[in-house]
Amino acid sequence: TNIGSILASVNPYKPIPGLYSVDAIDLYRQHRLGELPPHIFATANECYCCLWKRHDSQCVLISGESGAGKTESTKLLLKFLSAMSQTSLGAPVSETSTHVEEAILES
Repeated sequence: TNIGSILASVNPYKPIPGLYSVDAIDLYRQHRLGELPPHIFATANECYCCLWKRHDSQCVLISGESGAGKTESTKLLLKFLSAMSQTSLGAPVSETSTHVEEAILES
């Protein structure tokens, strides 16, 4: 669930097919926060929009207990932001993976 730009999520401890796919990235990049069900991509899109449209600095705080999924959440945020930055350069969402993105996500 979310409250404004705050997302409260629960680690399902199992993969959910399609939840973090390229199609999900494309869907959430086309909508504003609150127009679709709560998702980490919605939060990332809000950050991206504020950064580039309003020229406001952004910070994302990810907290939780050990094993809650903080590292995976960070990877998903970076995946979304990388895809958005690549599409802003004209690349289709399906072709947004770069060596830089892979290096950041692997780190």
